[in-house]
Amino acid sequence: MWENLLISIIMPAYNAQDCIKQAIESILCQTWSNWELWIIDDGSTDHTEQVVLPLVSADFRINYVKNDRNLGVSKTRNRGVGLAQGEWIAFLDSDDIWVEDKLEKQIQRLDREKNADLIFTGSAFINQKNERADYILHVPKQIFYKDLLKQNVISCSSVLVRKRYLLEYEMPDGELHEDYAVWLQLLKNNGIAYGVDEPLLIYRVTSDSRSGNKIRAVKMQMRVYHRIGLNVWQSGYYIIWYIVRNLKKYREIHKKI
Repeated sequence: MWENLLISIIMPAYNAQDCIKQAIESILCQTWSNWELWIIDDGSTDHTEQVVLPLVSADFRINYVKNDRNLGVSKTRNRGVGLAQGEWIAFLDSDDIWVEDKLEKQIQRLDREKNADLIFTGSAFINQKNERADYILHVPKQIFYKDLLKQNVISCSSVLVRKRYLLEYEMPDGELHEDYAVWLQLLKNNGIAYGVDEPLLIYRVTSDSRSGNKIRAVKMQMRVYHRIGLNVWQSGYYIIWYIVRNLKKYREIHKKI
């Protein structure tokens, strides 16, 4: 059923010269070969373009466009979705890496859950030196809206999602977890997301990441709750879950890295 499925991969990039080649190579190594990659350069001022262009020339599936000015990750991802030719979208940030059978295993899950709209995976974690943490983010076989409110276990670089929903629920701009807001909106209106509980994404933890700043991350989480219409009491209830679960997660990740 899915033999001819084209997957459009969206990769936003900003000053990613040190890591983007490794991210692209992890796509080139995928056992599922029917994909197109859209690299959207968000106005990089380093050598990102020079790193990417030889790879573009070497493989017709890789496309590169550059924003006229820095738009931010939400608008950059949304632009990529608009360019995509496939009915299914995968995101890979320019500092993350996929395991070689990531896409294939998601399509295998899609074959079992033919009505699925979103399939995500577990994650492993590395730092900027490629040192790997012992911790693995395990994910449930399926997750519903109210469960996702307690903790975002859907990493953006792990998803495979129907394009039509990304057109319907564009990633919002601003100081919030933009991808999380989309997954919540999708589950609120459409039901279930399905997980592949294997670390098929290798997520890079950086010292300047938004999620790494705990106070800032809590504020961003509250803005997501406000955006999807939770009241103060509901937001307070779910933010307690968020803090407890994420403190445990970050503690485990940083035991080694």
